[in-house]
Amino acid sequence: MGVIGTGKIGKNVLKIAKSFSMNVIAYDLYPDLVFAKENNFEYKSLEDVVRQSDIITLHVPYNKENHHLINKGNISLMKKGVYLINTARGELVDTDALVWGLKEGIIAGAGLDVLEGERELKDEIEILSSTPRLMRIEEYKTLLEDHVLMDMPNVTITPHIAFYTREAVAEILKTTILNIKGFLSNSMINLVK
Repeated sequence: MGVIGTGKIGKNVLKIAKSFSMNVIAYDLYPDLVFAKENNFEYKSLEDVVRQSDIITLHVPYNKENHHLINKGNISLMKKGVYLINTARGELVDTDALVWGLKEGIIAGAGLDVLEGERELKDEIEILSSTPRLMRIEEYKTLLEDHVLMDMPNVTITPHIAFYTREAVAEILKTTILNIKGFLSNSMINLVK
């Protein structure tokens, strides 16, 4: 399994994979070498991870630098029959390239909790209404590609709910309460400057 992004979520996914005796490799801009040693896995380049993995799972935040991190170039490097899982951000994966990889049989299947252009997908009713918001051509293209993905039998799409576990919701509630208490006592937590 190739884990792309070894922050808190990626590390937990990695530990679960290791508990099933899976061979795991990882890519991260800021590798945690102590964690790698403790959990008996190697960090490799992105290219090596996509070349060597039977399953690739994404756990990185989205920014302009990693837009379409998974694209036609590195999909063409993947093993035939690879599975791609994206529970991070839709824009990490070039939808057009993903559809190509699925149709070519390079990617055997995809599990997607997020899609590129989710906003456009959510706004589809508005787009079809009498007063649609104006969209760029690229947004329409992504919307159509998302529909192609939805119709593919080897693609499973969930509505952005991968986080939705009892533990995650409890943690969100706990953090929210701590933030409110911090605000009220003028000692804010998680202050972004």
